[in-house]
Amino acid sequence: MRHASFDALVIGSGIAGLRAALEIAQGGARVAIPTKDAPTDSSSDRAQGGLAAVLSDDDEVSLHYDDTLVAGDGLCHEGAVRVLVEEGPARALELIEWGARFDRVEGGALALAREGAHSRRRILRAQGDSTGREIVRTLVARAQRESRIVLMPRLFSADLVLAGGRCAGLLALDETSGEPLVLSAPAVVLATGGAGQVYRDTTNPPQATGDGIAMAYRAGAEVMDLEFVQFHPTALMLEKAPRFLLSEAMRGEGGRLVNAAGERFMPAIDPRGELAPRDIVTRGIVSEMRRGGAACVWLDMTGLEPAFVRARFPTIAATCAAFGLDIARDRIPVAPCAHYLMGGVKTDLWGRTSIPGVYAAGEVACTGVHGANRLASNSLLDGLVFGARAGKAVLDSGLDPVPGSLAAAPEVLAIAAAEAAETVGELRGIMWDDVGILRDGETLERAIRAILRLEQGLRPRPLERPGIETRNQLFVGRLITESALARRESRGAHFRSDYPRREAGRGRHSIIAPGAAAPDLPIIPVPRSGPADLP
Repeated sequence: MRHASFDALVIGSGIAGLRAALEIAQGGARVAIPTKDAPTDSSSDRAQGGLAAVLSDDDEVSLHYDDTLVAGDGLCHEGAVRVLVEEGPARALELIEWGARFDRVEGGALALAREGAHSRRRILRAQGDSTGREIVRTLVARAQRESRIVLMPRLFSADLVLAGGRCAGLLALDETSGEPLVLSAPAVVLATGGAGQVYRDTTNPPQATGDGIAMAYRAGAEVMDLEFVQFHPTALMLEKAPRFLLSEAMRGEGGRLVNAAGERFMPAIDPRGELAPRDIVTRGIVSEMRRGGAACVWLDMTGLEPAFVRARFPTIAATCAAFGLDIARDRIPVAPCAHYLMGGVKTDLWGRTSIPGVYAAGEVACTGVHGANRLASNSLLDGLVFGARAGKAVLDSGLDPVPGSLAAAPEVLAIAAAEAAETVGELRGIMWDDVGILRDGETLERAIRAILRLEQGLRPRPLERPGIETRNQLFVGRLITESALARRESRGAHFRSDYPRREAGRGRHSIIAPGAAAPDLPIIPVPRSGPADLP
């Protein structure tokens, strides 16, 4: 088995991973970035909306702080929010210094947009609706100029390797050669993104299979708040079309949600109308679809200047045009899709997990910064701010060499590749139908039983990607469902029809803890289900 050694590993080449790797390399350490596919294949690259940061004279950090807390529905970790909004402007300006080309108005000032639940225009954007792609381009270019960074595309991460209770490296598969290899390092930063592919309808790319959460949990790390899955209100809803995200900024610029009769319905649900937090808009759309017996509602931009609409959203315009829709003149059919995971591997404010030497940043991590419902365009900022912090924490750890040899890698359990597609398809249907936007105890228990039945198909197999991804999705889907069953209230993105009210007072975090839970957060104990636990 091949073997290579580095000072640190960063798994994933989205915004959080690239920013963490740059911090580590600029501190003098040699870091490898193994990534499943190409360096630009990530959720970050697809992000349309923008980067939220206070950079205008009529905005204040305190307002961004308050907006984030309100959207988080009483569950945000206030310290994490303070870090996000206070360090965010510097991270945004740093990107500009590194060559990021954000949109500007005549005269050269930054063109700042407004999105749902923001009280000010503070959203930086690039090429109208390609902000994530521009940030990734900037960071990849910076990483390619850094001699201490080794980009390792098409290297699939299978499992963390521990030695003496701490991180020792990574077991991986070189998909180009088909060979397994072990990468040894005293520090690993998980930046693997989210888990949207556990749902039938999602805006996430194929890579979002929950690998980092599953690896961390198997290694003994705590995971937190996994029941909070954000469903984006507006994804393109056309037969045979991909569930393409239609940016929140479209409503921020004046787009309206209407039913089949052309009537607005959101103002009757929330005084903020289409600019209410995402969880409220999503449930409003579902309610209207059920009331009218329709498979979608419509996003209407026809009241705006057509030239402005097409220029402001060029990628969305081109995608919709490919399916015969003119976003400036046609109403666009939309419905909610799984989009973002607020929960993840539990970390402190420096990306440290409960396993020494293992760090996490970006969507795979949970600092509590997003609470029960992420504020629009805070995700790219999260990746930048906490990616940089995780990188600094890695450097501060001392990076002592891993003792001994890691040549003998652990056996990996996975299901056969031939079984993967059928199993994943069934899992995604279970998650969408029973662990989706509206939940209740009976369907959640049914989902756990069904997932446990699928898990019985796990068998020892050779190292291969489809089977391991399937295993990861099964584990993460069950952890999401167990957490949702344990939370007997409705809060943010988590809505229980059998417990429709929010618990009084500050929200309690749910932690699935192989080890001891951190003392600074209230805990909902979430047991690991087994076949004997449910009827």
